[in-house]
Amino acid sequence: MTQPPLHDRYAGLRADLGAAAAAALLVLVSVLVGRHIQDTRRTLFVHWPPLFADWDPHLGPGTPAAVLVAGTVVVYGPSVAARLRWRRLLLAAWASALAWTWSLALVDGWQRGVAGRLTTRNEYLTVIGRFHDVPAALRDFTHHIVSGSPDPWPAHIAGHPPAATLTFVLLDRIGLRGGGWAGAWCITVGATACVAVLVTVRALAGEQPARRAAPFLVLAPAAVWVGASADGYFAAVAAWSVALLSLAVTGRSSAWAVGSGLLYGLVCYLSYGLTLFALIGAAVLVAGRRGLRERPALLLLLLAGAVVVPLAFTLAGFDWADGYRLLVTRYYQGVGGTRPYGYWVWGNLACTTLTTGLATAAGLRRAGTALAHRPTPPRPETHPTTPQPPATPTEHRPTPTEKEPASAENRTVLAEHRPPPAEAQPASAEVRLAFLVAAALVAVLAADLSGMSKAETERIWLPFAMWLLAAGALLPRPRAWLAAQAVLALLLNHLLFTGW
Repeated sequence: MTQPPLHDRYAGLRADLGAAAAAALLVLVSVLVGRHIQDTRRTLFVHWPPLFADWDPHLGPGTPAAVLVAGTVVVYGPSVAARLRWRRLLLAAWASALAWTWSLALVDGWQRGVAGRLTTRNEYLTVIGRFHDVPAALRDFTHHIVSGSPDPWPAHIAGHPPAATLTFVLLDRIGLRGGGWAGAWCITVGATACVAVLVTVRALAGEQPARRAAPFLVLAPAAVWVGASADGYFAAVAAWSVALLSLAVTGRSSAWAVGSGLLYGLVCYLSYGLTLFALIGAAVLVAGRRGLRERPALLLLLLAGAVVVPLAFTLAGFDWADGYRLLVTRYYQGVGGTRPYGYWVWGNLACTTLTTGLATAAGLRRAGTALAHRPTPPRPETHPTTPQPPATPTEHRPTPTEKEPASAENRTVLAEHRPPPAEAQPASAEVRLAFLVAAALVAVLAADLSGMSKAETERIWLPFAMWLLAAGALLPRPRAWLAAQAVLALLLNHLLFTGW
């Protein structure tokens, strides 16, 4: 990315620090006001507002590893991300995210941090026995959502479409039984979300922004909740639905559109609220609209894929719309009907600040600036799937200082690793990245205003948080910001015992 003049860089740094300070102030106010409301009215139903957590300073077996991973990524992450071959970078990012998430989870120990997370009374594994006849359970699913119905589902089962529970039923059926395997599944799959975001950023904004984003996606405070909650798994499925769509619209293969639709359909049956990922998908379509104009069949393939999972569940007897309607009733029967909207409508944003870190707040400021001063609408070029033939002598005669055209074999290799055209236009690349991040922020705000996410959004909004983290690519001096992210995550995991 281009370097602004020195005085502009200092002004930008001051503005970044101001945005981070404002985010920190939001968290502080939410803690103080939330503490007062909970102490006087007892209506928040969280012990350490705005987070669903308890004050519990502790160390654990994961502490040394967490500190080691954090230090390594802070010191070496930016330089390694800049020089690794692209596919090796994706593998390294996934491995590093796994190490970071596992080490944070094990700060609480194996049982408290992993194996016991998905076996508590409101979690999915408690109802595995009720799915011995899966078709019958699906047909009967909506009859047990509302409190007061016969054998009502625990909170998380009632609060999600049945694909969420079926995931763990299937794990049980193939022999991966118990909380340990369920937690390992959520962590292992959830850690791939960072890879999906990197793939998308590279496809739409270019390789350099993706490389700069990689350490921020790895060293995310959100990892505290990815390990181990089912929402980490949901985040990965949603992220890959967007990633495949970005590959489809930028010319890789039309088949990716079908895969994107399939995963989006699954996302809608994992969590009602993740239908909002349509906003991020729409941003990808807008950013890649040139490819969409050249291949309009992509939309048909996307829609064809998207109807598969809904059709399967509908034919099996589950009515998504009826399930959501009953969920709203169940939500207001419980603590959701008591928790004050006036606090949580901004307290949720404080939760998101803790999930994404102060670096993301500063990155969002830069994203807003990039969009406000964008030179052109965000529109990447499509990438050719086959190399172009070399120029003939009548078209171009190389001068002595120019290189001769590469061989067909070498051009094929170069085409695979060639960064998107955005690399030649840094400002345009920043705008595309900012546009993608802004779409995720709009989805968060829509979820917030709905009133259906009062509290616990540090877990519920993990799928959106992964996309906000990509804003870190816009920041200069990445190591200082990465250090801030790592310190926040370590403090959260060692000072609090989170509920998820």
